[in-house]
Amino acid sequence: MKRFTLFSILLLTSVAAVAQQEQDSTQVTYKKRVLESTEVDFLMSYYQQDGVHSAVAGGKGMEKLSDVTPTIVVAMPLNDDDVLTVDAGLSAYSSASSGNINPFDSSTPSPWQASSGASASDMLTSLVVNYSHSSDDRNDIWNAHLSGSTEYDYSSLGFGGGYTKLFNDKNSEINVSGNVYLDSWRPIYPKELQDFYNNGYDLNGGIFNYFTITGNTDYNPSRFSPHPKKNRNSYSMSFSFSQVATERMQFSLFADLLYQQGLLSTPYQRVYFADVADSFINEFHLADDIERLPDNRFKLPLGARLNYYVNQWLVVRTYYRFYTDDWGLSSHTANIELPIKLNDRFTVFPMYRYYTQQGSKYFAPYNTHLSTEQYYTSDYDLSTFDAHQYGFGVNYTDIFAAARVWGYGIKNIDLRFNHYSRSDGLDANIVSFGIKFVQQ
Repeated sequence: MKRFTLFSILLLTSVAAVAQQEQDSTQVTYKKRVLESTEVDFLMSYYQQDGVHSAVAGGKGMEKLSDVTPTIVVAMPLNDDDVLTVDAGLSAYSSASSGNINPFDSSTPSPWQASSGASASDMLTSLVVNYSHSSDDRNDIWNAHLSGSTEYDYSSLGFGGGYTKLFNDKNSEINVSGNVYLDSWRPIYPKELQDFYNNGYDLNGGIFNYFTITGNTDYNPSRFSPHPKKNRNSYSMSFSFSQVATERMQFSLFADLLYQQGLLSTPYQRVYFADVADSFINEFHLADDIERLPDNRFKLPLGARLNYYVNQWLVVRTYYRFYTDDWGLSSHTANIELPIKLNDRFTVFPMYRYYTQQGSKYFAPYNTHLSTEQYYTSDYDLSTFDAHQYGFGVNYTDIFAAARVWGYGIKNIDLRFNHYSRSDGLDANIVSFGIKFVQQ
């Protein structure tokens, strides 16, 4: 697959170069390049959260997680019309919640105590290669991309493309795109279920040789069996329309159609049944089963943006999205950002985002599902809740890129902070930093 990807990129580049040479031999009018020179973006974010509804512990327990995400994006002009963009990133996280996939490395396992097991941390590696071509009049843009990512228990391969049409003196724009992601799980199951299954549905062996079960001592999670499917495929089509309505106002409308099939539940998230007697090791409630969700899902997000230029110092940027799917989940998102220009180079922007969600029909809180149900989850990401996000940012822009580092001019620096608060008790802080360099 790597050889095919490289060959495809080289072939597209060669075809574009030949076409450009033929055009240049018969046409001498000046044409502005789509991208004047190579641009390099260094991006970094730090995310930290905590809560009281760990999905790994069936809806009860700490949700401590921290994540550091360094990313580099390189955009290279291949000629006047074509641009190749390479986006490479890492996401290194540490999670007390996922560490409790196996909380039994401690003599006193508890959903409120961090585990030091292997699942307590992981790293996601991702790579996206995008090729875009613009017509001579810059009114038609085609693009295609290939992507891949991998982490300990999950890998993904994606590809897609799109077409953008500008008209009405570039005051109107239509975009259509499609994407396919072919993902694969390497399932990890809660330790007690894994040992019970590997022992032939017996309590002799594994952790049961080292711990005493309390409560219902006849622990028997007979509903559990490993998932027969390990693939998750996602298909999407996106449509958008943008319009410059007046000298001061611009708006856009968008719609996405998304369909997923395969293993859509998370294998290591526990579920507890109200009609099954509870079994414990110390404070940790032993799972009755894992999350079970349908193997297909249809999603429909619809949204709009409206930007209004108040004066040379202030722009109002607004966003709204409605989402619904066939799991019974629906949501509304509203966002406002107010960039305030302090001078030619510095802009500050306060921002606010409100989100409200009606939970999935498959969700129920900790220890309230029934063993007679077909589908069940206690993941509060699928519950009913409201959320508020408050943020502030500072942006520095120098179109001349006068300051230089290693021969590259600094064009833009962006720093943002956001605080996120959810009505179910989850709180998070996000700090992001970005710097853009331009080859000179």
